[in-house]
Amino acid sequence: MADQYAQSGEDGRPTEIPAIRWDEPPEGPVLVLLDQTRLPAEEVELVCTDASALVDAIRSLAVRGAPLLGIAGAYGVALAAARGFDVDEAALALAGARPTAVNLSVGVCRAQAAHRDAVAKGGDPEQAAGAALAAARRLHREDAEASARMATHGLALLDELLPGGGHRILTHCNTGALVSGGEGTAFAVALAAHRDGRLRRLWVDETRPLLQGARLTAYEAARNGMAYTLLTDNAAGSLFAAGEVDAVLIGADRIAADGSVANKVGSYPLAVLARYHHVPFIVVAPVTTIDPDTPDGASIEVEQRPGFEVTEITSPQVTVSGAGGGIPVAPLGTQAYNPAFDVTPPELVTAIVTEEGAVSPVTAGALAELCDRSRQVTI
Repeated sequence: MADQYAQSGEDGRPTEIPAIRWDEPPEGPVLVLLDQTRLPAEEVELVCTDASALVDAIRSLAVRGAPLLGIAGAYGVALAAARGFDVDEAALALAGARPTAVNLSVGVCRAQAAHRDAVAKGGDPEQAAGAALAAARRLHREDAEASARMATHGLALLDELLPGGGHRILTHCNTGALVSGGEGTAFAVALAAHRDGRLRRLWVDETRPLLQGARLTAYEAARNGMAYTLLTDNAAGSLFAAGEVDAVLIGADRIAADGSVANKVGSYPLAVLARYHHVPFIVVAPVTTIDPDTPDGASIEVEQRPGFEVTEITSPQVTVSGAGGGIPVAPLGTQAYNPAFDVTPPELVTAIVTEEGAVSPVTAGALAELCDRSRQVTI
């Protein structure tokens, strides 16, 4: 039967096509993804029958976003177990598919640990696979619950910092239901403001070079009837200068122990602009994104993406002769610098909002206390 832990709206109704779901057709279990590389032109599902197919989907960004990668990683381990593949080998490949996103390895490790525990207790392969799947489903459900709590905490913080409503929020990349078991991280806060009549405008950075803002955030904003405007990344400065931004809300792929935040490249310049213009810069992410084993921003491994993502423009409906299947926009042989993420130091972050509440000011001690409190709640 199809997995029922897909993301749902405030009224409990699922979106038309969930970002991820487990299915069990007669030929064997599969993991079904909404292929985000095809949005917004087409809503197409991608079926993964093994962990290697899921690794390819993760690397190609068919499935993406820190919380959803954790869920996908856990399901990938369960898929390997259910299909009779080497679980530890699959887990290693999955965890390394995108090195900056700590949630991916967290999800992989949770399902892998459940599988190992079942085996250690004498469970047969089917029971061990069932334990891994149960862990993945539990993580999926927990993320949906965390998303709702982050929205509540984030909206309360916005109202505290910006009393009176009418919020004009600038966001970067994509942080909605497409990256979550629920309604997202930073986008979920903006959506809560919209539903409460307190969102005046959502400013959407297009987020070059892969346009996750233009393709995905605008897609989600339109589906939810939000007032939004798309802008090129380099137009953000003029918005700040004109006094048109009340707050910046972004997600995170990894938060170091000292509060340094790795997020989609282009986030750090927004933090600098926000500080200069005295605008709150708020990071919204689940506690699982905080990595106590990464001491500071310099210790975060930043993924380097292929150069053709910069030297070509791609479209889901157009394939031409470029190295990446896109339209060349730079001379042949041009070298490109293409980090997937940048790192914002904690002193530029107004607050980090998690499902356990907000941390402000952002310090190593405050984050450690938050993580300890979260572990106690979990236990």
